[in-house]
Amino acid sequence: MTAAMRVGQGFDVHRFAAPDPPRPLILMGCAIPHDCGLEGHSDADVMLHALMDALLGAAGLGDIGQHFPDTNSAYKGADSALLLERVMGDLKERGWQVVNADVCLIGERPKIGPHRLRMRDRVAPLLGIAPEALNVKATTTEKLGFTGRGEGLAAQAVVLIQRV
Repeated sequence: MTAAMRVGQGFDVHRFAAPDPPRPLILMGCAIPHDCGLEGHSDADVMLHALMDALLGAAGLGDIGQHFPDTNSAYKGADSALLLERVMGDLKERGWQVVNADVCLIGERPKIGPHRLRMRDRVAPLLGIAPEALNVKATTTEKLGFTGRGEGLAAQAVVLIQRV
């Protein structure tokens, strides 16, 4: 028998892209003003990637690398919010719904405080939850490691899903 509720956790990392050509910084499906974006096969939305991995893990469906491999040109430059919609479709198809989610950006910059509510309001409907059930936060590594040196960003996510 399958559990009525499951927890999933996700983690992702992307390095900052070279400034030329310019690449937008996309976090939680929102363009965030910054001097450069993140490098990646898709839009490199590190926060949504961690969130998708948490959702897929909770449902026992593997990870985003299995669903959206970087070897597939169809996902080149892909909007991660659209990929999240596909993940949510897979969960719903299997009888799961999101209860709540907590997503944390790890890095010295950018500061997401001014964008937190916009990020939450962008993603909560994609998850099928009230904005209050999605927490968006950030932390630094006190200038330690690759995030502390400003070489890239990391993100962690935790989700709770339940059977419908």
